[in-house]
Amino acid sequence: MPRVSQDHLDARRRQILDGARVCFARFGYEGATVRRLEEATGLSRGAIFHHFRDKESLFLALAEDDALRMAEVVAEQGLVQVMRDLLVAPEPTGTEHPGDWLGTRLEVSRRLRTDPEFRARWAERSRGLTDATRQRLLRQREVGNLRDDVDVDVLTSFLELVLEGLVSHLAMGLPADDLEPVLDLVEESVRRHRRSA
Repeated sequence: MPRVSQDHLDARRRQILDGARVCFARFGYEGATVRRLEEATGLSRGAIFHHFRDKESLFLALAEDDALRMAEVVAEQGLVQVMRDLLVAPEPTGTEHPGDWLGTRLEVSRRLRTDPEFRARWAERSRGLTDATRQRLLRQREVGNLRDDVDVDVLTSFLELVLEGLVSHLAMGLPADDLEPVLDLVEESVRRHRRSA
């Protein structure tokens, strides 16, 4: 039997994650049945679960993948940019878009509230975004862009709370088209203000 290349395996895994993201966002964790996952990914149950042990492992891998991508955005542009990306509607083509993170983030938040076993498994994976935010803030402080009268850990917690509030706001279906100025205010609140001479 010919050996499958690592590139092929990686592409198949990406196909599964991208399809599962859409499925979990549309139907939630419970509603993302195996049949719906098959339809969303275009693959059979055997192909999906060859790469992931079970549905929970697939969801955790997806949530971790999204958290890593969000951490990359945080490292380059900050946590407020992640929030701005959440406000952008996904493209109608179904291709991955930063706004697609919202569906996964909503489902993670719901499961953290209702599933102690998931909470324990997720705790191991969720530190990346916090670490990336903290490191970004430390770099901004070093170059003089971040206010220095508040501890970096407090600023990290503040930004994470704003993110969770934004996710809740969007989850309730409240309007989001007027939130850019709010995010401008959040960003301004952590910046160092230079006194004019």
